[in-house]
Amino acid sequence: MTDSATVSNESTSEPSAPTTGAGPTGSGIWVAGARPRTLPAAVVPVALGAVVAVGETGARWWTVALALIVSLALQVGVNYANDYSDGVRGTDEVRVGPIRLVASGLASPGAVKRAAFAAFGVAAVAGLVLAAATSWWLLAVGVASKLAGWFYTGGSHPYGYLGLGEVFVFVFFGLVATVGTTFVVLERLPALSWVLGCVAGCLACALLVINNLRDIPTDREVGKRTLAVRLGDRRTRWFYVALLSAAFALVVVAAAVGAWGAALGLVAAVLAVPPVRTVLGGAVGRELIAVLGGTGKVQLATGALVTLGIALTA
Repeated sequence: MTDSATVSNESTSEPSAPTTGAGPTGSGIWVAGARPRTLPAAVVPVALGAVVAVGETGARWWTVALALIVSLALQVGVNYANDYSDGVRGTDEVRVGPIRLVASGLASPGAVKRAAFAAFGVAAVAGLVLAAATSWWLLAVGVASKLAGWFYTGGSHPYGYLGLGEVFVFVFFGLVATVGTTFVVLERLPALSWVLGCVAGCLACALLVINNLRDIPTDREVGKRTLAVRLGDRRTRWFYVALLSAAFALVVVAAAVGAWGAALGLVAAVLAVPPVRTVLGGAVGRELIAVLGGTGKVQLATGALVTLGIALTA
């Protein structure tokens, strides 16, 4: 996805692509390429899915650790896969955001591709254990997740170039990650888990939308028809506001369906005010990198507060 599903979650503290050949070295190259600031997008849905099981009998809490490994490994794998695919296509040569390994020349395309497959492999092994302990149909979900991650920007017809990246993010980094975590813990799919999955999905999509809003000019030049490119600048800005608004509205729904402690997550709405003002104020280019960081804080705070609120009142 933008850049990836995590693209989405790039923040101000990540290095920008080097303009003079300077950049990270050694293992720092791979840490930068994994985009650690995007990882809350993998952690939040697992936390929300797990907290649904608090107070339930028969919960298997050891599965949460494996679910987290799957989610994190998929996030990293998607990041490397997008780096590789966009790099070999040459669509990352002009970037405003965080560093890309292939485009910057810090790593060879083959090495980045192998890193992506290695991360997907870790997710596959952890997922296999979860499937053996719960239900084998999880294997199909795992395969779908990896294919979606690779073909976002990979293959001859990447769906990320067609404006469908937000669909991937919402489904896999929202519903699948959240509801899947609840299932491996309880082997049931409570309504609350679906609502919280939608919360996680909206927040992850908001990050992706900001990333793509920033890249509208360069994406147009290289033929990337992201949803932001299709919607245009003004409508993309309002779409971002709508996603954040929907996330907090869904927190209210979660509280209404019985998990009233989830309402604690509404406190995080205060953190959404600065990025919304910046976006509606017409910020462009590098000015939007700070909005990515701010949106990431909203995502993390909302997930943490909703999780805490439900856990304390279960």
